[in-house]
Amino acid sequence: MVSKLDFVSIPSQDAARSRAFYVDLLGLRPDDQAQFEVWAGDTCLTIWEPERMGMEFSPQKHGHLALHVDDVAARRQELEAGGVEFSGEILDTGVCHMTFFTDPDGNDLMLHSRYSPRA
Repeated sequence: MVSKLDFVSIPSQDAARSRAFYVDLLGLRPDDQAQFEVWAGDTCLTIWEPERMGMEFSPQKHGHLALHVDDVAARRQELEAGGVEFSGEILDTGVCHMTFFTDPDGNDLMLHSRYSPRA
C-alpha cells in the first residue's frame, strides 16, 4: 500500500539553472543534503537531467504542480518582474485563484490559492 509521496521529479536540460529558478526566483527551500533537491512545503522536488542517463529530455506537460501562495496576483507580479512569462490571466474557479507558467525547461507550473473552504 502507498503511504505517501516521496518526491516529484523535475526533468531539466540544465540542473544548475533549474535549481537557481526554483530556489532564487520561486523561493523554494534548498535541501541541505542534496544539491538538486528543493522543497515546496513538505514535498521534495528532485531536479534531474534525463539525457545524462541516456533518456530523451521531455518537459512535464499538463500535470501542473500547484504551488501554494497566499496572494496569486501579488506573487505573479513579482515573478513577472523577474522575467517569468504567464499564459493567460488569473483564473477564478469560484473556490480558488490560479495562474499558469513554465520553468526554464518548459515544465508546467501554477500558482494557486484556495479562498473558499472545502464543502
